[in-house]
Amino acid sequence: MFEKLAQIEKKLVEIEEKLADPAIMSDMSQYTSLMKEYKKITPVVEKYREYKRAEADKAEGMEIIEMSDDAEMRTLAREQMEKAEKEMETAFDALRIMLLPTDPNDDKNVIIEIRGGAGGEEAALFAGVLYRMYNMYAEQAGYKSELLYANETELGGFKEISFTVMGDGAYSRFKFESGVHRVQRVPETESQGRIQTSTATVAVLPEVEDNEFQLNMEELEITTHRSAGAGGQHVNKTESAIRIIHIPTGTAVDCQDERSQLKNKERALKIMKSRLAELDRQKKDAALASERRSQVGTGDRSERIRTYNYPQGRVTDHRIGLTLYSLEAFANGKMDEMIDALITADRAAKLAAENE
Repeated sequence: MFEKLAQIEKKLVEIEEKLADPAIMSDMSQYTSLMKEYKKITPVVEKYREYKRAEADKAEGMEIIEMSDDAEMRTLAREQMEKAEKEMETAFDALRIMLLPTDPNDDKNVIIEIRGGAGGEEAALFAGVLYRMYNMYAEQAGYKSELLYANETELGGFKEISFTVMGDGAYSRFKFESGVHRVQRVPETESQGRIQTSTATVAVLPEVEDNEFQLNMEELEITTHRSAGAGGQHVNKTESAIRIIHIPTGTAVDCQDERSQLKNKERALKIMKSRLAELDRQKKDAALASERRSQVGTGDRSERIRTYNYPQGRVTDHRIGLTLYSLEAFANGKMDEMIDALITADRAAKLAAENE
């Protein structure tokens, strides 16, 4: 581990020298690439240097104890050693986590798809609650979101809705949201005050770059249609909405948010790439079942991951057993506590797997 850390520190010094080179500063592509790597490894090197400073303090304390006859000096040296040992232990634990293999998709933009599940209109309304919640969280986190497709119901819910969230680290913050979300509450349409259980399914896909996954256009069936709103009303009279079907898998993508047919097609193709890449990833993950066990949740759309209980004002994540009694704030985008807990649990699971 320390050999690897020494190599990373050496790499940081080399990057710093390159960044100071006027020739590289004038090459925006190379400069941007170096800055990205610089930002990525700087926290690791800083923590490594913190460990080395504590290690030096411990060595100094040991030397004083061995060489000095002054009782007071020896006492101070022991205190210095104890403090340094604690700092070394803390830095060591942090470095182990920092050096865990990272998800190559963590820095990417995401495509989030929400579909109403069991529960009819109430499930569609719950899908709308989740869409609003994710949008509010994205805004608070400094991300930008754009609607891609919406199949709205007459009461304002969504049978299906998809949107992108753009910004550094978007996937790392949203990736644990994939799965079945369950809501328990009294529906607006319920006159007897009975609690109903409904579900919505969330899929979080990392946005795929053009050079990462190649689409075979001959395998696609592309059609146009009019953009439809709630109740089947047409948003516009031109056939600007796009529907793409990947014939071998039956995967279908609709995109209607833009009035431009070309823009809708570009977006639909991007979503199709992300979906097919996700299918490919799931196949590979299934072949690496042992690795899957070291992660929080599988990302499987059939996995029930969370319950939103309105009468009790609580939200429970079943994967890590965490319950927060702040449902209203959570539904308004205050999701950091839950997301941070999921990331911490995932890291702990990966560390345990590594130790095994």
